[in-house]
Amino acid sequence: MDQFLIANMAPVMFGALILFLLSGFPVAFALAANGLFFGFLGIELGLLKPELLQALPNRLFGIMANDTLLAIPFFTFMGLILERSGMAEDLLDTIGQLFGPVRGGVAYAVIFVGALLAATTGVVAASVISMGLISLPVMLRYGYDKKLASGVIAASGTLAQIIPPSLVLIVMADQLGRSVGDMYKAAFTPGLLLTAMYAAYVLAISIFRPAHVPALPPEARNLREPNGRSGVVSLLALVVAATGVAFAFASWYSAGHPKAAEDEVGIYSAGVAIVGAFIAAVINRKLKLGLLSRMAEKVVFVLIPPLALIFLVLGTIFVGIATPTEGGGMGAFGALVLALMNRRLSFSLLKQAMDSTTRLSCFVVFILIGSSVFGLVFRGVNGDLWVEHLLTSLPGGTTGFLIVVNLLFFGLAFFLDFFELAFILVPLVGPVAEKLGIDLIWFGVLLGVNMQTSFMHPPFGFALFYLRSVAPKEVKTSDIYWGAVPFVLIQVIMVAMIILFPSIVTVAEKTDMKEQIELKIDVPTDQGSSNESPQLNFSTDGDKKEDNAAPQLNFSTDTDKK
Repeated sequence: MDQFLIANMAPVMFGALILFLLSGFPVAFALAANGLFFGFLGIELGLLKPELLQALPNRLFGIMANDTLLAIPFFTFMGLILERSGMAEDLLDTIGQLFGPVRGGVAYAVIFVGALLAATTGVVAASVISMGLISLPVMLRYGYDKKLASGVIAASGTLAQIIPPSLVLIVMADQLGRSVGDMYKAAFTPGLLLTAMYAAYVLAISIFRPAHVPALPPEARNLREPNGRSGVVSLLALVVAATGVAFAFASWYSAGHPKAAEDEVGIYSAGVAIVGAFIAAVINRKLKLGLLSRMAEKVVFVLIPPLALIFLVLGTIFVGIATPTEGGGMGAFGALVLALMNRRLSFSLLKQAMDSTTRLSCFVVFILIGSSVFGLVFRGVNGDLWVEHLLTSLPGGTTGFLIVVNLLFFGLAFFLDFFELAFILVPLVGPVAEKLGIDLIWFGVLLGVNMQTSFMHPPFGFALFYLRSVAPKEVKTSDIYWGAVPFVLIQVIMVAMIILFPSIVTVAEKTDMKEQIELKIDVPTDQGSSNESPQLNFSTDGDKKEDNAAPQLNFSTDTDKK
């Protein structure tokens, strides 16, 4: 028996972890208990040395010193403040009025606002609960199909996990050892494509089953002009003018800065256009010029503040002005300012947001501590080599590896949360992917899209639970489950598209995360100073560009010392 355990410690340890998780024991403690149990068992069997467990304190201090993880509480706090300050309600009401005359207009509004909330909150619970409370009763009142309405709200809320600033991408970048900014840039296009695919599904329903997605009746459209017109023409004119300003500024800026990156030019141009549109709306209202309709003014004053916050946070990260942690700090401050401007900032709101942020942050840190304990012992028994051999020996090479890994994540997502998947499995499959020559930024985004389905899986999807908690009694749980199925299939199609067309996930210039260290030893040779001990100096050269530059060991003799 002892010989069997020594020869097969890694698979036995992994199997025991699965049993722990299926037993319903808290994941963080299951990971830590499993790691410690097999660590002591390995020491008893002579497979491990007791000194291995002495590395645990250093691992825990490394978690606490990780600046990247600070972005998680910042973005969580930002999202909760925005959600509780009524921004989602204003957005849904305004965009719903804008798309109201179109079949499926409220569903389009939910998808659009879901993407916008994803880019500002990054928290699935906040997005799903907000839209469930506000939009679901409206959709049911005007005759929307219960399954479609439930599926649209749940799916749009999960966009917060792939559209930056996503908490999933922060954890993924940390576990894969890549830049969070690069992960954000790479995930932007897949996130927008997924949003467009949701809208295309609603469009198909409006064509083939129009009774499921009726337009809002005239009496429900209250943003009209005194003459009865919708005021959309005025809004289109403002959009065209702002687009012209953006193109003009882009041409001027590119001429003055020929080496500027495309994303830098685009972000600055869009920022100028947004500020220009907001200033024009303010002047029109203050001077009572009457150039903009009620619809146009409402859209500008409701849509511009969150867009400005998006450009403040993501724009500074993409351009390179701020790190994700600094961007999260600015976002949290900006959310407080927006709530204060809307006169919705109160002590109770702050207390609720800080309580929820603390709970989520502690949840993440405890799972990370447990996974560190498990990972240390698992690598000590050569578990990483066992996983590598298992995955590299699959038929089909790289394609076979990607298919099996995605099926594994998809299957485990029925039972595990995305944090648990990221902390347990990503450290095991990441090194194998790198050895197979797979770009880890691309791989991280692929897994992020896959893990997004963990929120939509019936019957354990968290987004479905959130929606069930706020849905009226007339909406059955089976309606929510069946409504989620088409959107889970859309997400699976998105995973397949990323594998078949890797160029969907691209980053022009990746950040070099390798730290270059130069070791210098100065040895004095002057006899007058022969009693002096040699000096050992460590210096980090952060400006080196060479990816393959090896650490240098330089011996220098100072002959000028006396």
